[in-house]
Amino acid sequence: MKLQTIACAVAVATGGFFFTHVVSEAIAANDTVVRQGATKIQPTQEQALVTRQLATLVDRQHYLNQRLDSQMSKRILDFYIDSLDADHSLFLRSEVEKYQKQYGTTLGMALKAGDLSAPYAIHALYRERLTEFYQFMLAELKKPQNLKQKNVFIDTDREKAPFFNSKAEQHDYWRKMLVSQLINLTLSREEEQAKQKALKENPSLANGQDLSGPEDLTPEQTLTKRYTRQLERIGRLKSDDVLDKALNAMTLSYDPHSNYFPPVDAIELNRQSSLQLEGIGVSIRPDRSNEDYTKIETIVEGGPASKSGQVKSGDRIIGVGQEGEKIVDVIGWPSKEVVALIRGKRGTKVHLRLLGPGASLSQARVVTLTRDVIQEEDAGVRSRTVSITRDGKQHTFGVIEIPSFYLNYRARRAGDEYRSVSEDTNNALKALAVQKVDGIIVDLRNNPGGSLEEVARMLGQVIKSGPVVQIRDGNGNVSVFEDNDGGLQTYAGPLAVMINLASASASEIYSAAIQDYERGIVIGSPTTGKGTAQVQLDSLAYGQATLTQRKFYRITGGSTQNKGVIPDIKLVDIYNEEFGERKAKNALAWDTISTAPFKREGSVRPYVAQLAKSSQTRVTLNPQFKYLEQRKALAKKAEEKKRVVLDLDQRRAELLELEQKTLAAENARRVATGQKPYANWETYQASIDALAEARAKMKAAQRPALPEEEAFVLESAHVLLDYSQLQKAKGN
Repeated sequence: MKLQTIACAVAVATGGFFFTHVVSEAIAANDTVVRQGATKIQPTQEQALVTRQLATLVDRQHYLNQRLDSQMSKRILDFYIDSLDADHSLFLRSEVEKYQKQYGTTLGMALKAGDLSAPYAIHALYRERLTEFYQFMLAELKKPQNLKQKNVFIDTDREKAPFFNSKAEQHDYWRKMLVSQLINLTLSREEEQAKQKALKENPSLANGQDLSGPEDLTPEQTLTKRYTRQLERIGRLKSDDVLDKALNAMTLSYDPHSNYFPPVDAIELNRQSSLQLEGIGVSIRPDRSNEDYTKIETIVEGGPASKSGQVKSGDRIIGVGQEGEKIVDVIGWPSKEVVALIRGKRGTKVHLRLLGPGASLSQARVVTLTRDVIQEEDAGVRSRTVSITRDGKQHTFGVIEIPSFYLNYRARRAGDEYRSVSEDTNNALKALAVQKVDGIIVDLRNNPGGSLEEVARMLGQVIKSGPVVQIRDGNGNVSVFEDNDGGLQTYAGPLAVMINLASASASEIYSAAIQDYERGIVIGSPTTGKGTAQVQLDSLAYGQATLTQRKFYRITGGSTQNKGVIPDIKLVDIYNEEFGERKAKNALAWDTISTAPFKREGSVRPYVAQLAKSSQTRVTLNPQFKYLEQRKALAKKAEEKKRVVLDLDQRRAELLELEQKTLAAENARRVATGQKPYANWETYQASIDALAEARAKMKAAQRPALPEEEAFVLESAHVLLDYSQLQKAKGN
């Protein structure tokens, strides 16, 4: 649920949330640079006290009821080491083994006693080793580098790789890292220069938009600036940064949504309650697969990022620029410092250089956003109609787009007027019913969740009565949340619900209930799988925390946790699967409890097979779905590549092949839809950037849906029409 999700994040002036559990090298903006090793970082008495408090709470009050015993101690230690050294390239195997022997069975007991000596000692070596790494790379950058090493490879995914046995092995890997980074930057620079050349030769490609490129530095200059900056930051690390890593290693060893927030982040967390933030409206965190990248997790509906239509969940922020200034490379920056660059005064512009999931550096795009005050409820439920033609007859369907399950609790408590998603949806249902639509599609794609209370009300609008969701606590006690509106029902006609991997929490409760009651057809791709609820611990001695204490279950008994909601009719999943709960570390397992008594209100199951068959026939012939399937296949192939060659020519050839296949997919779609194909990759990239900029200047309500996105809506309308016709045929 979104309220619980909010409690798991730190609000920042980007207008979204900032996840702290994997933050590396958090820095105070006003700290001065100090020489590494000149000061020793030590825990304070307050930090020791909060460690005791939080350790006791996770030991006794977490949903898992898992004691902080020797087994859990080893798990926390391993998580802590991995949070510092995700690719196992800094610590040596002998050092890790020493820590495992020294602290492996006693860390939990030490934390319950407020003893932070173990994590602080490990962090001291981490800082030392990180300093060594940056100094090594800077020294190597002064030497000539061979970017054409045929048949020499580097592993790009070392999350589960063993730690190196010796300095020699370690340094060899570091040298390979440097060469690989130089190759990436060389290719990216070539691509950007080619695009700028195409724009210069044919200015019409820009379509009147500003498509200026980033700061033009050589790869060596870029890395020198990056590493120098990172080296300086090490000396500015504070005790809170170590505490953050240590306590989150403990909480996150239980589940991904139990978090600790140091005081500076807790202050930002509390700001979220105002629902009014100046920024662009995104939630960000370091990328799990590579913490050098800052990834956009979710997008706040109604914020500049959402309104632009250019920013997507999963995008990585690799550059930030202020209005009238060059874009600054932020790869390797701590997320807090990226946030500091993004935040700013209302009405000012910020330029983001973004990289999509699985994309190479050469495929980065620049998005310009105007900072604004973000009030989530400003952008609520939207409704519209779509029409499809079949057998010469036009059929019209209502579409209700629900960005979140919002409710202004503060205004309600104060007795003021307030908006709620249930009221807005109810009005939309009534308005569409007046238009005598053939059915209604509830669009929950990219909906992160929200109020459980609102879920119940909204389900009550389309079902007669009954249970909505079951809630289980760590002691096994189960409560049932019900629709208690006395049988009132706003809409009883044909219904479909659209979901995808970014549909989470409350969205999953709603779609699961619709599916279990067989009240409508669920269409799309499996949801996130966030089926837990957290309490906010705001009375700790130092900072704040969230703790998972409950789990949601469908009325049929299966949990929504981990597994998510599986749609009746599956369409292509456009998201990287790393986005969902199923890929999160220590995610709670899927399980079942007893079924809650309820009465089905429809009959969908008997028709699913035929509906799926008909849908697949249409999808196979649809140029938009063909395009999406091809792009997904290309992205998956790129993501599955765990080794890359250290040869510039071969990497350039591989990139060219990927670009040609991507361009071919795009041009095939354009030809099939009566559009002129792009002449080359540079023209395609420039045109796409121009389109994105032009769409950003439109008001959200006036911006036409992208054809590849609208294809899901139109196919849902076809499925709903199929369902209605099958029901009528059976009735006859």
